[in-house]
Amino acid sequence: MPRTKRIIDLLLASIGLLLLWPLMLLIAGLVRLEDGGPAIFIQERIGKDGIAFQIYKFRSMRPAGRGRPITVAGDRRITRVGGILRRSKLDELPQLANVLRGEMSLVGPRPEVRRYVELYTADQRLLLRLRPGITDPASIAFLDEERILAAAPDPERAYVQTIMPEKIRLNLAYAERATPWSDLLVIATTLRSLVRRSSRQGQVAWS
Repeated sequence: MPRTKRIIDLLLASIGLLLLWPLMLLIAGLVRLEDGGPAIFIQERIGKDGIAFQIYKFRSMRPAGRGRPITVAGDRRITRVGGILRRSKLDELPQLANVLRGEMSLVGPRPEVRRYVELYTADQRLLLRLRPGITDPASIAFLDEERILAAAPDPERAYVQTIMPEKIRLNLAYAERATPWSDLLVIATTLRSLVRRSSRQGQVAWS
């Protein structure tokens, strides 16, 4: 499984970059045009075996407006272009480079910042045996995470005490039965969920 998974990661990430580089170039230009800041956001995350690495994203927030690690819907730090990128998850496309570098997989638990990893219990730290990914079952389950957090009196507390433990549980359970085919299904389900959400939002915008 690990060898097959890595081959699939390399193949699909390479194809993705070859096909999507014009879109990625356009996104980078739009991000820079909005406020003149850098197109790529780089942040330390904790990966497999607790090893830190630099994750790549298209920047969706103002350079001088970074604060708490989590983001809620309506956060004033989010730019106009950034809001579109976050809703469509297009801000994650640069992580295809992380996949090629072997720091991430296409499917695996989303990597956390050190601040939250340090809160893991002994059982939750089993997650660090897995290579982090661009998408996972928890990402699908919590596709509207930012809206959920926006409704919480204390968003960070809600994330740490409720959402994060559930994400870890879902990912550990998935890892026990994961196969290359189930990974492909997770990717397909993620894409389908994003298309459906974009369609719903488009209908609301036109109504």
